[in-house]
Amino acid sequence: MSNARNALIALVFAIGPVHGAASEDFTTLLDEAWEWQLSSFPLFSSQLGDRRYNDQWTDRSLDAIEARHEQTRDFLRRVYAIDRSSLSDADQLNYELFRRELQNNVDAIAFHGHLMPFSHRGGVQNLDSNTNYLNFSTVRDYEDWLSRLSKIGNVVEQVIELAERGRKSGYMPPKILMRRIPDQIAAQLVDDAEASPFYTIFENLPASITGSDRARLTATARSTIEKTILPAYQKLARYFSATYLPASRDSIGLSSLPNGSEWYEYLARRFTTTHMTPDAIHRLGLVEVRRIRDKMQEVIDGLDYEGSFQEFLVFLRSDPQFYFDNADALYESYLATSKRIDPELVRLFGKLPRIPYGVKPIPDTIAPDTTTAYYSRPAADGSRAGIYWVNLYRPEVRPKYEIEVLTVHEAMPGHHLQISLQQELGDMPEFRRYSGFTAFVEGWGLYSESLGYDLGLYKDPYSEFGQLTYEMWRAVRLVVDTGIHYKGWTRQQAIDFFKDNAAKTELDIINEIDRYIGWPGQALAYKIGQLKIQSIRENAERTLGDAFDIRAFHDELLGGGALPLDILEQRMDAWLLKQL
Repeated sequence: MSNARNALIALVFAIGPVHGAASEDFTTLLDEAWEWQLSSFPLFSSQLGDRRYNDQWTDRSLDAIEARHEQTRDFLRRVYAIDRSSLSDADQLNYELFRRELQNNVDAIAFHGHLMPFSHRGGVQNLDSNTNYLNFSTVRDYEDWLSRLSKIGNVVEQVIELAERGRKSGYMPPKILMRRIPDQIAAQLVDDAEASPFYTIFENLPASITGSDRARLTATARSTIEKTILPAYQKLARYFSATYLPASRDSIGLSSLPNGSEWYEYLARRFTTTHMTPDAIHRLGLVEVRRIRDKMQEVIDGLDYEGSFQEFLVFLRSDPQFYFDNADALYESYLATSKRIDPELVRLFGKLPRIPYGVKPIPDTIAPDTTTAYYSRPAADGSRAGIYWVNLYRPEVRPKYEIEVLTVHEAMPGHHLQISLQQELGDMPEFRRYSGFTAFVEGWGLYSESLGYDLGLYKDPYSEFGQLTYEMWRAVRLVVDTGIHYKGWTRQQAIDFFKDNAAKTELDIINEIDRYIGWPGQALAYKIGQLKIQSIRENAERTLGDAFDIRAFHDELLGGGALPLDILEQRMDAWLLKQL
């Protein structure tokens, strides 16, 4: 490492004294911006366990959105007005991270993403699903939720207004995704209020809520569903099917929208925290696909399988030995794998999160249209554990050989370990504890999959192939995401490339490709982040030799929360210098 780089590392990561007025101004700004975020995005606040805004939704009117845009610009102006050099060394890092976050948000304004408010993976059509991420224990919690429900008519009106502005301005999502939404809206159009997805949480009120309170809450829920929620969703169904869906675009790539190529270039930079171009990312993806394909072939050869690579993939997708025939057995396997991993973590980590996690099925209302699994963070106040959500829809297409690697990624030592540790960090601004850079968060998740070998997993060759399949899946993402949004690939072209290189089942592949179509750029973060973390580790192992301590390395890597990849590298270089 050069002397100049060492000096930069020392400047960024040394802990120095607080510096007067500039520090006070910066602390005030951080506090003000955090409080503004909580009040502007009430669901986020509620998910953290802050109950102050439990009866509110985010205001999605055009005026409110423009006001938030202007407030974001104002925060950025105020950041630049602070003399960074006058801050303590620790606050100089906070300054840079806060500045980047604000600049990213300001840069996004120009692309008008808010004018496409519908997503097939969740949104206004299934607001009931938010109950999975909120705390319900007191009468007040249910009263606040009922107050929220009474305002759904306004939420729907605002979404329709945004959609109409987008339709008239040429900002329309792909029709292939929008075709999934009418059935999701239809799930809300029940004949009996007690059959509504919104009524579910009132069927199992806590035992502590009794008598008149119980009767009042359930009666109000039925009345709100009948008088407010059903009319709102009936209106949404009419608008969506008659006006919005027919006008949706036939193309799938972001490049077909106004300034779409520039938009995608911005998203590539934001999600990867690098300056890599989409073309460079596409080429990297092709290289990684070839490398992993060779490793997969080695596993196949070890099984003495006589068919071709493609025939082996068909075998994995179709042979009943690799699948459960019922959802309960699949769920039990996820639970058992989680319990088997947790006791082994002390081999690799000196510090583990205090808050636990649970394993839950993805709700039936969204399971057919979403991915294999995902994770939701615990509440900031510790009142709700982290949740590893698993998809039990059609268990006959959920391979057994993916269960170990999937659990490592979404639960431990993947997302739950990293995100929970970040929330438990001490002297750190709130925005760093509860936000993050996708390249780090998902890069860690993918890197953690390789740790399964150290945890006693992947002993079965098919599970080992499953681990490689998941790494291949993320390499494929680099190719198909850039292909779809920057190079004019068709949906079928992306599906075929995926099927040719990974043993994912066809249902998963189609849902994944549709996810990339609907969420441009996000899929790039995983492999880019993983490769950087692997590179940092390999450098530390080369430098320290036998003195390399994997537990100390992981604790340091996670000890600063989610960071942009360049700053992560600086942090770990500073740690490495101290080990010499």
